Amino acid sequence: MSISAIRVRYAKAFFMLAKEKKMLEQLKTDIQNVFDICNQSADFIHLIESPVVATSKKAELIAKIFNGHVNPLTLSFLLLITKNKREVHIPGICRNFLDLTRKDQNIKSAVMVSATEINTKTVEKIKVLIEKELAATIELSCQVDTEIIGGLILRIDDKQYDASVNTQLKKIKQTLLESEIK
Repeated sequence: MSISAIRVRYAKAFFMLAKEKKMLEQLKTDIQNVFDICNQSADFIHLIESPVVATSKKAELIAKIFNGHVNPLTLSFLLLITKNKREVHIPGICRNFLDLTRKDQNIKSAVMVSATEINTKTVEKIKVLIEKELAATIELSCQVDTEIIGGLILRIDDKQYDASVNTQLKKIKQTLLESEIK
């Protein structure tokens, strides 16, 4: 079975269980916390990826790490993954689960890149406009890249809207070069 199929299958199963038990929000928070630990703790990743550490020891350590910090259902899920020797897939399973919940709740991620810092009020206005246009809830993050000179670049899911001065200058340059060749 491919790595992607493993991650999707476990994530989908847990997602369906969360919806069935009407605990999606609580379990989403738990999975987000587990995912954050995966991204922030190199030691945790070394633990789950180590071929030297026995599966039973990994399960014991995972139980110690998460017991009392996540719902017992989430802990049981993590222990099941470990028991089935799929613990190396925990970060990917978490990512897939979070993607499924975003899709279910019509939440889209967007990144806005600008040449300078944009004030909070303006960012909020842009977020509201995007939400209205897409009829979805938007999780908007902002980045600063001085190389775009001015304007902004907006990435939503797999689409990019580039209204940067740098791109406009490149288009003008390309047009001038093409007209010079003729």
